[in-house]
Amino acid sequence: MNAPQQAGMRRINATAHRELCERFKWQIPERFNFAVDVIDRWADDPARLALIAREASGRERRFTFKDISDLTKRLAGALRNAGVRKGDRVVILLPRIAEWQLAMVGCLRLGAVPIPCVEMLTPKDIAYRVRHSGAKAAITTAANVPKFADLPALDVRMTVGEAPGWLEFWSQIKSQQEGFSGEEIEAEEPAILFYTSGSTGNPKGVTHVARALFAWRVSAWYWLGLTESDTMWCTADTGWSKAGTSILFGPWSCGSAVFFYHGPFDARQRLRLIQDYGVTVFCAAATEFRHIVALDLADWSAPRLRLAVSAGEAVNPDVIQRWKTSTGVPLLEAYGQTETLMTVLNYAFEPVHAGSMGKASPGTEIAVLSDSHDRLPAGERGQLALRLPNPQLMSGYWNDPERTRDARTVADGVEWFLTGDLASIDEAGYVRYEGRVDDLINSAGYRIGPTEVENALIEHPAVLESAVAGAPDEERGEIVKAFVVLRPGFVGSEKLAKALQEHVKRVTAPYKYPRRIEFVQDLPKTPSGKLLRRLLRDQEYERAALPRNAGASQ
Repeated sequence: MNAPQQAGMRRINATAHRELCERFKWQIPERFNFAVDVIDRWADDPARLALIAREASGRERRFTFKDISDLTKRLAGALRNAGVRKGDRVVILLPRIAEWQLAMVGCLRLGAVPIPCVEMLTPKDIAYRVRHSGAKAAITTAANVPKFADLPALDVRMTVGEAPGWLEFWSQIKSQQEGFSGEEIEAEEPAILFYTSGSTGNPKGVTHVARALFAWRVSAWYWLGLTESDTMWCTADTGWSKAGTSILFGPWSCGSAVFFYHGPFDARQRLRLIQDYGVTVFCAAATEFRHIVALDLADWSAPRLRLAVSAGEAVNPDVIQRWKTSTGVPLLEAYGQTETLMTVLNYAFEPVHAGSMGKASPGTEIAVLSDSHDRLPAGERGQLALRLPNPQLMSGYWNDPERTRDARTVADGVEWFLTGDLASIDEAGYVRYEGRVDDLINSAGYRIGPTEVENALIEHPAVLESAVAGAPDEERGEIVKAFVVLRPGFVGSEKLAKALQEHVKRVTAPYKYPRRIEFVQDLPKTPSGKLLRRLLRDQEYERAALPRNAGASQ
């Protein structure tokens, strides 16, 4: 697809979804370096704004694409001089500050493989990622340096701010006269590695190759409708794949400016920032929209805002309606996974059906499969699958060929990727989420594997065994609930429950802690001893008389 075709299809406002998909053809380049082929291209216009980075203190920094190009060339040169090479994995643990974009693009320019991580990870979480990926380098803040203390495998350590034994980020950039322009990267070479929780075992390393970084612009065209005149604000955590598509790869592929805010969530402040910075497209989790629509929006006005979007968890239809009524701005959801990114979209030019995740994105074919992996007719519930090959999808799980194979199947002579999500597709092509095949918990957009929390609980001397499941919550969609069997001599109490919560916060990332704990005498299991978490989860939903969280995995 050439540039004029792309521009014309971004501005589409009346063509039916079916006709759009029929016209769409993938044209993936043989080589693609995001830094060289996107950032440096926009840098030809030295005045084009790329990034506005605002901090809670009021500090503001602005960067043009020319600035991003120059600074990342120098950063790539500094990393190269320190010993980082093409293909090396680099852990990037940074908050929502401008250095995150610079670190990500600098690594991509060099051909190194960034591993973006949420800042709340514990030393144990980080150690696993370093060991599993074979990471050679890390970039973080001085405050997070202690989390890397016991990781001798890291040859290169860089920090924003001074720390003994670490290279200082900005000093290294300033030390480079010209920097490194960029490596040639084949479309099928690894480009980025995300870690995402599964229902069993340790987090999975999701590997995306260079073609995916190119292909992810499709959701920016047809879901976000981004152009060179837009200012995009996505509040996603820097360790989420959503941050890559809606903070980095999507907007900058379209020449859009990005607003980036580092500070605590405050609903009124979100509204002020949208106004003050002329945000045109706002992306946030359902939890944030629930807080925002609870405010009196009668006097609020943001003339430049044309679209709000959400992904990662379902937005209640009532919240969508209240937002639209109060602001006059549509709120469109989409579905994706770390393995796939946004592949089911709601479109501005198509009717939105309440409770639906939308329709397949152009270039993506979806189906619903039975337990025996047969294709099901419209309206039937089964596992959502995406036809292969698809350039947006992962190349596989890092160092785990068996798990990669298990995520694929053949139906009707066609190879499919199994999402692990239950869904139905109606006659018009609208997809409805029906739950998870596995036991993954989706809380406020965070994917939490129950095993990680159970492993943390079992380390407490009072805990004999535990099971963790998702429980419905109006605020967060789902929360983590733990069912705990105590050792002899311990008695369940509110005090002990709080102690267990604090224990989990110390052992693993704080956002994973069980917000509710129930002390029980035994746990439901199969004859072979496998925990039946789904029974516990279903029990919680029956108690609450609420439908299962219909959010997209992200």
